[in-house]
Amino acid sequence: MFKFLKNKVKDALDKISKKVEDEVPDEVPEVLEEAKETKKEESKENEVKPTEVKEVKSKGIISKIKKSISTKKISESKFEELFSELEMALLENNVALDVIDKIKKDLIGDIVDKPIKRNEVTSKILNSLMGSIESLFDVESVDVVKEIKNKSEKPYVICFVGVNGCGKTTTIAKVANYLKKNKLNVLMVAGDTWRAASIQQLEEHGKNLDIRVIKHNYGSDPAAVAFDGIKAAKSNNVDVVLIDTAGRQHSNKDLMRELEKIVRVSKPDLNVFVGESITGNDCVLQAKQFGDVVDLGGVVLTKADVDEKGGAAVSVGYVTGKPILFLGKGQEYEDLEVFNKKSIMDSLGI
Repeated sequence: MFKFLKNKVKDALDKISKKVEDEVPDEVPEVLEEAKETKKEESKENEVKPTEVKEVKSKGIISKIKKSISTKKISESKFEELFSELEMALLENNVALDVIDKIKKDLIGDIVDKPIKRNEVTSKILNSLMGSIESLFDVESVDVVKEIKNKSEKPYVICFVGVNGCGKTTTIAKVANYLKKNKLNVLMVAGDTWRAASIQQLEEHGKNLDIRVIKHNYGSDPAAVAFDGIKAAKSNNVDVVLIDTAGRQHSNKDLMRELEKIVRVSKPDLNVFVGESITGNDCVLQAKQFGDVVDLGGVVLTKADVDEKGGAAVSVGYVTGKPILFLGKGQEYEDLEVFNKKSIMDSLGI
């Protein structure tokens, strides 16, 4: 994960460093001019000032010249020119524009008009960049298992939403398996009553995992299926209900109104957006658009194992203000990873 992003950012940083190191430091002419003025002053003071004073002034100027030659101040205008390299690398890796703007603002605060040793330009920018990226994940996290166990009145209801083909049904099965392994009773609801074979697919997962599935016929009202699923869970003292929903585009107003109805009827404790990590900015935009319709509580990114760019993982939490709960990394039930900021930063490892 993030292999392509790492390489692109490294290339950009190398170019930035070379541009800075190849330039004459901005401060040198000013310091040399100051040295000339000081020399004039010393000649005037020669008759009345002790030698010690002249030496102190001379040493001060030499020190300033050395510092000017060994350090560099990057002006805001120069930063704009340098940042274009990094901006292009981030854009090529599907990092959202809102995130790029945030990174740019952070870098400006850290390096613009600040003296930086010429041989430390790359490391300074890199440290600032990594700090900025790490802060993207500073949204309130959700421990799903803990939340479920802390709810006094069962069941805890989770509704999964997303566009067509994002992997919702498989994700629900993985989450069901994860919760079951954490000693929770699970029930799944086949709320996708439109897509051909969707109910059979969830039923197959239910058989494999020994988990009950509540279903109606195709074409049924999905809100009614969700209602019956929650009712069955209450009757059987089930800990958690996982509701599958049909994939839909945010632009389909009828289906979005249907989704609102499902949420209104089932009153989920948690609405989860499921999106394909490899779709990058599209995934981030979809999450934001679904968040405008239902109150999202978290995100699951599928196909994270084949996502070399990582733009969605880096961007989605910051743009939506919601945490990434899980990363899907394969087709097996065990291929679900609880999101961990540290592992993401380690894999980024620029």
